[in-house]
Amino acid sequence: MLLTAKLLLTFVTLGYSAVPSFFDFNDTHATNPSWTGHARWHVVWQVSTFDYIAIMALVLIWTAGADAGALWVPALLAVFAYGGFWTAFVTRGIYGGVLKDAVNGVPEFHYNLFGRKFAIDANVSLFTPISLVTLIALWLVAKLNGAL
Repeated sequence: MLLTAKLLLTFVTLGYSAVPSFFDFNDTHATNPSWTGHARWHVVWQVSTFDYIAIMALVLIWTAGADAGALWVPALLAVFAYGGFWTAFVTRGIYGGVLKDAVNGVPEFHYNLFGRKFAIDANVSLFTPISLVTLIALWLVAKLNGAL
């Protein structure tokens, strides 16, 4: 169970660091000429910060040995990272945020489920299952530490 928790934490850590770096360091975000320079600066700051936090989390995960207590920090960092996404999602009407506009953002994912076709925002498509995996990893960490 400890190895499973470490693998899940590694997966979700890469999900809040490597994946946004891949999607955001390009002309839809960090080098987007239609964004103000200050907005581009903020996205680079945010994504870089998540990358550095992820490095710390990965070190904690893989140097913990059999100490499941050391996994609380990486687990909570992942919960906070994905919690930030869901906070931005839920409150986007307050600050005028959009997941994707006509010019910027990642294209929607298209699905065909039992003959019914639909599209869901790429961010929501990616962050819904990985948020669930994060909660499973947190549950495993809690179980390993006797909190459940």
